[in-house]
Amino acid sequence: MKKNGIKTLAVSMTTMALLLSGVGCEAKTDTDTATHITKEETATDSVETAAAEPAGTEPAVNISDSYDNTEELAARFPVVNPTPIDTQMEKNIQNRLLNGFENWNRGYETWEAWGDILYTPDSLYNVHGVKLTLKEYQSSMNAQLKSSDIQMGNFHNMIISGDWAAIRYDISTTDRQSEKSSDGSVMEFVHFKDYGDERGTRVVEGWAGTKGEDFEQVSSFQNDNEKAAQQESLDAIVHKEIPDTTDLEAKYPVTSPTPIDSDMGKKIKDVILNDFEKWNQGFDSWEKWADTYYDSSLQYHTSKDTLNLSEYKAAMKESADSTDTKRIQFDNMLISGDWAAIHYRITNEDKTTGEKTAGDVMQFLHFAQDGDQLKVIESWTK
Repeated sequence: MKKNGIKTLAVSMTTMALLLSGVGCEAKTDTDTATHITKEETATDSVETAAAEPAGTEPAVNISDSYDNTEELAARFPVVNPTPIDTQMEKNIQNRLLNGFENWNRGYETWEAWGDILYTPDSLYNVHGVKLTLKEYQSSMNAQLKSSDIQMGNFHNMIISGDWAAIRYDISTTDRQSEKSSDGSVMEFVHFKDYGDERGTRVVEGWAGTKGEDFEQVSSFQNDNEKAAQQESLDAIVHKEIPDTTDLEAKYPVTSPTPIDSDMGKKIKDVILNDFEKWNQGFDSWEKWADTYYDSSLQYHTSKDTLNLSEYKAAMKESADSTDTKRIQFDNMLISGDWAAIHYRITNEDKTTGEKTAGDVMQFLHFAQDGDQLKVIESWTK
């Protein structure tokens, strides 16, 4: 069994490097392969805007911000596992994500200028579980990019529903001093709003990465009041009681629900809720359920390993021996086609010390029909 790093899987489900984002981006290494894209390759003929500059000054950065360049950018940043994008709002979100990747790959100054278009002064971004204002977020990105060059690659998923998006994508990171490169992948959940002005669809709040060991490091960008509010929010999760009801939708509510209209989508939601219920009943109950929920040829991807079903169950048994992990509620549940992206809150209680902490998990799930049952055939978890 692949034991390296597995024990923390159920405890925090997180990565440890500081996130950087084109709407957000994470500098870390795992088994995914990123597409290497140079700044020269991204200097394309996309419709661009530049602030007017007085004669004799340095030219302003070129920003890709057209709503008409979706097809062009989608060819440069393809989605490996596409799902339906139907409404005009969903198409606008797709365009903003693609333009975000394009601008990020042109360098920090271009991305920062793009921020005035993609974000509002009140926009928030949660980096590894730390809620940052736009200025704090930009400061954290600027600090990291002084030491690393990060380029966006392909999307593996772009699940868009209502005014929400969940994305999973490749990055390539190069240390500026050593020139050593590494490939990685990122998960994000982003809430958009159509503001109705000329800039249209913009980010309200984003979540990139989950609470991890770098929580204190990223928190250094917050002021004292923000840190206190953050801790209060975590304490609320720690002390939250799971309702005593057989209505699983009420028991495990979705804070920001999005439309789930198809029969397939409703079945996916039902089995996800049942997975939460079996998990919270204890390891023995969940282990039996796992054979129903997961396909026998399951591939379960963590930040460090890819596990088969037997290895995954063994890893969960090892973790359950030391830590009682409860799944509390969903932030998001986006379902499109035969894919789901979920972001949810957990509590972890150390069985030796009794210490209880709050965390969160991001997961992308690919489902398939197996006779009269719906099963997960592949999962990616942070």
